[in-house]
Amino acid sequence: MKLHTLISYLQPYKTYSGDNPDISSIENDSRNIQKGSLFICIKGFNVDGHDYAELAVQNGAAAIIAEKDMNLPVPVIVVPNSKRSMAVLADAYFGQPSKKLHLIGITGTNGKTTISHIIEKIIFDSGKKTGLIGTMYTKISGKEYEIKNTTPDSLTLQKIFKQMLDAGVSSTVMEVSSHALDEGRIHGCDFNIAVFSNLTQDHLDYHKTMEAYKHAKGLLFSQLGSCFQHNPPKFAIVNNDDEASTSFIRATAAHILTYGIDKKSDLQAKNIQMTSTGTTFELISPFGSYSVSMQLIGKFSVYNVLASIGAGIATGIPIEKIIQSIKEVKGVSGRFETVDAGQDFSVIVDYSHTPDSLQNALTTVKQFAKKRVFVIVGCGGDRDRSKRPLMAEIACRYSSDPIFTSDNPRSEDPEQILKDMEEGVQGYQYKTIIDRKEAINYAIKAANAGDVILIAGKGHETYQIIGHQIIHFDDREVAKEAIEGR
Repeated sequence: MKLHTLISYLQPYKTYSGDNPDISSIENDSRNIQKGSLFICIKGFNVDGHDYAELAVQNGAAAIIAEKDMNLPVPVIVVPNSKRSMAVLADAYFGQPSKKLHLIGITGTNGKTTISHIIEKIIFDSGKKTGLIGTMYTKISGKEYEIKNTTPDSLTLQKIFKQMLDAGVSSTVMEVSSHALDEGRIHGCDFNIAVFSNLTQDHLDYHKTMEAYKHAKGLLFSQLGSCFQHNPPKFAIVNNDDEASTSFIRATAAHILTYGIDKKSDLQAKNIQMTSTGTTFELISPFGSYSVSMQLIGKFSVYNVLASIGAGIATGIPIEKIIQSIKEVKGVSGRFETVDAGQDFSVIVDYSHTPDSLQNALTTVKQFAKKRVFVIVGCGGDRDRSKRPLMAEIACRYSSDPIFTSDNPRSEDPEQILKDMEEGVQGYQYKTIIDRKEAINYAIKAANAGDVILIAGKGHETYQIIGHQIIHFDDREVAKEAIEGR
């Protein structure tokens, strides 16, 4: 694509009538520049792309998008906001790929990863090629690729969408984080369906207040658009038991499908029966009542499944096929995942790293635990400090043997993180073991037949961030080794 053609999509932009080179790629990282690239200077939290514009030219960049004039031997197009311009340019350069996909976005504090995987399976089972973008990886037609952020920046997203189309994908399911919404990373994404799981305390280090956090989540629904699209229709799938849904319903003109357990909803679960191996419930819907059986356990899992059913219905998949797919779901890596090495007690690894998700996990454990409940829990460094005492208090209130340990301390002192946690548990009995491996070993050595150990916070993660070092650490591996070494 010619430079003049590409920048014609920008409104407004500083008029440029000089050279009109062919653009071979769009990049925002000078290390990825090739001959003919358009380099976009982005001001980040730690790095300013403008400082690398000269290097980009040396590496072969044919033109520069920037927020200020620069004396360079290639065209420099000055724009008011390079992040916003990047979204417009990427969408245009790759041929507006999201408009050609059936795109489903999931937002909420907890459940995004599980919901996205269930929806992806439902659509795949219906005979369509699927793509997935989320916390754990990007998946294109069954092949997994590493990813840095839950929701990548707008340029990376459009590249991924184009890759998916080229691979024959027709439906894409993606997690949409509040950071991504607030920073405009999904600008240019044409969503067909937006799903809301729940809103509980998290990321207040970034958003500062719950109201600001809720507003960020609501952007996904307002960005579904205000026109009535009928072929295909657009849908908002919202949790009717969460009061934040009221705001999100007001924010969109899309069709609404509500789901819930406690409040009357379009899709409502009743007569929930739970065991240590699965859950059944009666689904009440506008299309009739259905019996749903699943291998997942916990009330939170019922909510995740209801949200997924809603997305499946909005996609046009028969409800009978949706229910059959759900019956086959075995769970998601690191989400209430059991570690079985032949022991006579239960060990569960879960990503629960918010007060609400930890309470949900422990409440579920207590429904089938026969004896003691151990919980190993920590809090991440350089993140929301206000939730630390809340996490500790929930651990003490819902378990018999709480153990506080290190999570990903990052640049913070692990001892100080644990002191912050301990502020919420005065009068409670608990144990503090800073070293996470030692904490897991302690719990497994202390457990007896019928006990349950919940290792919370890291889930699928296979690393621990200490200072600036990223070391290999997998709760599941450590637990299995400890069991085998008893």
